[in-house]
Amino acid sequence: MSPLTSPDALRALYLEAATRAAALLRDPHVADAWGDGSILEGMTVGALAGHLARSVLQVEWFLDGPLDQGLEPTTAVTYYARIVDARDPGSALNRGVRARSEESAAAGAVAVASDTAAALDRLRARLPHEPAGRRVAILHRPGEEMLLDEYLRTRCVELAVHTDDLALSVGVDAHAPEGATAVAIDLLVAAGAERHGGLAVLRALSRRERDDVGALRVL
Repeated sequence: MSPLTSPDALRALYLEAATRAAALLRDPHVADAWGDGSILEGMTVGALAGHLARSVLQVEWFLDGPLDQGLEPTTAVTYYARIVDARDPGSALNRGVRARSEESAAAGAVAVASDTAAALDRLRARLPHEPAGRRVAILHRPGEEMLLDEYLRTRCVELAVHTDDLALSVGVDAHAPEGATAVAIDLLVAAGAERHGGLAVLRALSRRERDDVGALRVL
């Protein structure tokens, strides 16, 4: 494991990205546009904000969820590699994302920002003390577990992608830290390679005219 993705470094990168996201959720531009359409088809700004908030809230929820130590933990790469219907707005995956996001957004801008900030404070105190082998239950995928640090890699993806989405939706300059973005890029490229093979990713990176499958488009 490289220093960048050691448990301590990864947890610090996640918390830094979550701090940026929490600050964006408090931006008055977000509250002012809460009911407006976002840059993502079929999602309001409020729903997108709720979805971004869940990358903080869910870490705490999942840490407190039930575990079955007999399960083989899913890797972060496989978590994304098997998502094949992300581009279809009507897919079961996207319907579920929108439903959970709208559920979170229903509390309103002030509550979402406040709840996220409070959860982040608790995670700052909690994450440094969780053991390296700590598992979490993926509650919206019953029967699935991940190592905590693998799950935090997926949250770096979500925080990097959706901080950008929300900032563009409300016209503010905000983005995830470079370190968390690097984790996200590394993970998504690896997921593309698991899904399509290394040669397809190589072509997508170096010979776009031969990229017949969109190997780098994971989400």
